[in-house]
Amino acid sequence: MFRVSTIAAAIALIATPALAAGPCKDAKGKFTKCPPAAAAAASGVTKDKNGKCHIAAGPKKGQFTKCP
Repeated sequence: MFRVSTIAAAIALIATPALAAGPCKDAKGKFTKCPPAAAAAASGVTKDKNGKCHIAAGPKKGQFTKCP
């Protein structure tokens, strides 16, 4: 059991630098400006005047959906 936990800890230490290169960090782990979020229109979802989201086009046009 000790051997398994030691191996798991070693893998976690090796994988940590890969997490530093997130979307708002550079390769060295420093924060950078995040890219702008994708527009809701690109996903095919529109919001009505009441704030509810609907599918904009296709066979499910007009159905309620989860807002992005």
